[in-house]
Amino acid sequence: MSPIARRWFTFPPNRVTIRAMSRPDEVTDYRWRLSPALPAALRRAFPHVHPVLLQVLHNRGITDEAHMQAFLEGHYLESRDPFLLPDMERAVDRVRAAIEADEQIVVYGDFDADGVTSTVLLTEALRGLGLDRRHVIPYIPDRVDEGYGLNCDALTRLREQGAGLVISVDCGVRSILEVEHAQALGLDMIITDHHSLGARLPPAQAIVNPRRPESAYPERALAGVGIAFKLAQALRQVLPARAAFDEDALLDLVALGTVADLAPLRGENRLLVREGLAVLNEARRPGVAALARVAGVRPGSMTAETIGFMLGPRLNAAGRLAHAYSAARLLATDNELMASRYAAELQSLNQQRRQLTGRLSQQAEGLIEPGAPILIAADEAFVAGVVGLVASRLQEKYYRPAIVIEKGEAESRGSCRSIEEFHITEALDQVADLLVRHGGHAAAAGLTIANEYLPAFVSAITAIAQERLDGVDLRPSLTVDAEIPLGEVDWALHGHLAQLEPTGMANEAPIFVSRRVQVFEHRAVGSDSAHLQLTVGEGLHGVRAIAFRQGPWAGRLPRLLDIAYTLGVNEWNGRRSLQLVVQDIRPAEEGDSLA
Repeated sequence: MSPIARRWFTFPPNRVTIRAMSRPDEVTDYRWRLSPALPAALRRAFPHVHPVLLQVLHNRGITDEAHMQAFLEGHYLESRDPFLLPDMERAVDRVRAAIEADEQIVVYGDFDADGVTSTVLLTEALRGLGLDRRHVIPYIPDRVDEGYGLNCDALTRLREQGAGLVISVDCGVRSILEVEHAQALGLDMIITDHHSLGARLPPAQAIVNPRRPESAYPERALAGVGIAFKLAQALRQVLPARAAFDEDALLDLVALGTVADLAPLRGENRLLVREGLAVLNEARRPGVAALARVAGVRPGSMTAETIGFMLGPRLNAAGRLAHAYSAARLLATDNELMASRYAAELQSLNQQRRQLTGRLSQQAEGLIEPGAPILIAADEAFVAGVVGLVASRLQEKYYRPAIVIEKGEAESRGSCRSIEEFHITEALDQVADLLVRHGGHAAAAGLTIANEYLPAFVSAITAIAQERLDGVDLRPSLTVDAEIPLGEVDWALHGHLAQLEPTGMANEAPIFVSRRVQVFEHRAVGSDSAHLQLTVGEGLHGVRAIAFRQGPWAGRLPRLLDIAYTLGVNEWNGRRSLQLVVQDIRPAEEGDSLA
């Protein structure tokens, strides 16, 4: 046992030992992983940085003075030159040629929040180059009728309607057959995308994707909207006399799409979101102001978390249950009355989405084998717009990769969510011969498959998962940034940690562990008593806390706990107080060491 752990696990002679209590079956069993301790040399080198903040920065790999200062002050040291992206010069040249030839340009997007914001952003930028609505047309496919990404029928219609150039945003990098079809029609294609590359690239005029191995751009993890923004920047640089748009005014869209798509908030992404939040909080767009109103958030207080949990789901709801044009119109309109109408529509769709997701998640649980290495549920009753959410719920509950498939008459479409130990897109690559199309990231992917190949696919992907996950301890993990006494949690610490914002994917809010905290009071809260509200303390120092989805602990808590938590702020009736957001609870005797 380490000296730190020994200190926390030695009882004073007059303290009564509490009987060990087991974790409720309904509560997730996490592995706690303690980050390596802060090197003494680093502490001596930065005596002016709070030691807990310094530990968190060390955990994030930020240890040299220049990058540390840039991170804390919201700068980015690497180049942001858009022409370092592959094919950017070719893309700009082709757009300029289209403008000079009076061609019609179509911005072809996707139906999620990243795709919608990308579509609106690039459409606004092109129109800001002096092109009218006849010459720049946004196109977002229907999730049900057309599915994800480029499709041949849509490209044919666009060509027949006069399009000479299609620019994809947030899609297209794996659409080889579709781009070949466009070529045959005499329709030029520019692909801007951030998804993983396939075995070969489509034959487009330009493919702007930072994941290409030859890319010289420092930030390889831009969201789709980030790449669309880079194209807008490049066009503005090359055509300054035509550019009437303010690129800073587009940053609210960049923040919305980047956070909603769970892009890592490190490097340039973090800076783009930080800059974008400043614009978002001004609510310059009537649509942003209206969306904030229906979501119950106040402009001026919006954070990355606000986007992730409040604004993003409402933008996504349009493409899930209706058509993403509703979300696009909301963000594009300059009419306050229309913005209110669109926002109300999204609010209604989001409520429907929540109810439908709950019902179909229960149905999916009846179709899976919980002990299988990968959870697969397929049914005609599933709805394309929520299969990803249902897959997420299965993955979170059972900590297994999950695939939920909406069965169609001849073809079926599925959504995949995975775990840290299993790269789902690489697994799909291995069975690509069974699929019509597929694509995505390590943790999420989509697929289309002919029904006749479904049994073979289920068998093959299950075998792949079995091989890769055999013998692996399949429990979710919490990476603990530091173990600190609860008495050190105060507003001063909160102020130091605020320099980490915006936090999110790959730059998560730091998780701390405090040992042997006393439980002063607790109760189950929420309509179904799913959550736990408690007050914990050390000596006379008490702190309010909320533990989401841990209501089953109510009435079963021992007096002493080890808790893993993030530090937040509770606002109620105009008052602000520190609050622990508890990620996991262990009776003190069970936490002798971190995994």
